[in-house]
Amino acid sequence: MNVVAPQRSFVRAEQVDALPPPRTASGPVLWMRENLFSGPINTVVTLVMAWVLFWTIPPIIDYLIGSAVWTGSDGSACREDTTGREVGACWAFVIDRINYFVYGSYPMELRWRPNIFFLVLAVGIVWMLWLDAPKRGIGAIYFFIVVPLLSYWLLAGFPMIGLEEVPTGLWGGILVTIVVSAVGIVVSLPFGVLLALGRRSHLPIVRLVCVIVIEFTRGVPLITVLFMANTMLPLFLAEGVTVDRLVRPLIGVAFFASAYMAEVIRGGLQAIPKGQYEGAMSLGLSYPKMMYFIILPQALRIVIPGIVNTFIGLFKDTTLVSIVGIFDLIRTVESARVDPVWSAPSVNYSGYAFAAIFYFLCCWGMSWYSQSVERRLAASEKR
Repeated sequence: MNVVAPQRSFVRAEQVDALPPPRTASGPVLWMRENLFSGPINTVVTLVMAWVLFWTIPPIIDYLIGSAVWTGSDGSACREDTTGREVGACWAFVIDRINYFVYGSYPMELRWRPNIFFLVLAVGIVWMLWLDAPKRGIGAIYFFIVVPLLSYWLLAGFPMIGLEEVPTGLWGGILVTIVVSAVGIVVSLPFGVLLALGRRSHLPIVRLVCVIVIEFTRGVPLITVLFMANTMLPLFLAEGVTVDRLVRPLIGVAFFASAYMAEVIRGGLQAIPKGQYEGAMSLGLSYPKMMYFIILPQALRIVIPGIVNTFIGLFKDTTLVSIVGIFDLIRTVESARVDPVWSAPSVNYSGYAFAAIFYFLCCWGMSWYSQSVERRLAASEKR
């Protein structure tokens, strides 16, 4: 016969002091203790990085601001004088050539048209990126249809309404950089989605074509794609048909970025659980509706960092269009710094410093926005 031991219960006889509340104190000292000096390794890394920043940041700030030259009409203002005074960045050179850096050789009397283009594009970007903006559906039509047509008419000209034509050979500087990057970013996302879906298609021909396009494009450098678009694209057209010299690299950049975007989106599609597909099909949704309403929204949310990383890489890679004779920002800086009027040692570094600051601010802005969207989506999932 099995004997079951009686269960014993223990009741505390004396009262115990309450536990202290969770530590909610905050401040710079507590933050440094928890994040910078939380352990031996973290402390060593913090001290090493502080030493590196101490020896690099102050000289850079002094060169860009403290010892910089802000006024002057020629290179003599940016040369060392007889007293041996150290001269920093020659911002007088940048200020004198800022119009060339922004517009290139675009006619002076017509530069109001690029200014309107910048404004129209800025309105479209804000409308699309502002998640709480009203009537975002109309904003999408404005950004993807109205902005491209209006931008083309403004920049290239439309004689029927009185806008004289401006050859693309006169475009340059930041104007060309923004045009090339905007076209690449806008085109690469939808085409990347189509290529990613085609690579996962059950139709062998569609899958084979998408695989060939993606792998061939990713297997060659962007310079090769630009050269092929610049020299070989006219060979595939009918006799007498020509392609503008700026449209050729636009096609190459968009084609190249679409292949990389396709692999990023394919990673998001593979991360979606199989049950999502089965649940969508059990509701009777067709393949387009399943992708549009169920799968793609989840996949794109997962790969937001990869998409933005591709956009940032594309934005910086636009400097390679100078290889095929397009005057982007870097090309305008290179052509302006050889002017004998501005012959000074610091002029070269100043022009490139201006370009570096421009690219950094644009790339940092894209990165900051993507992180804010990720935090917002993460907060919405916790509700």
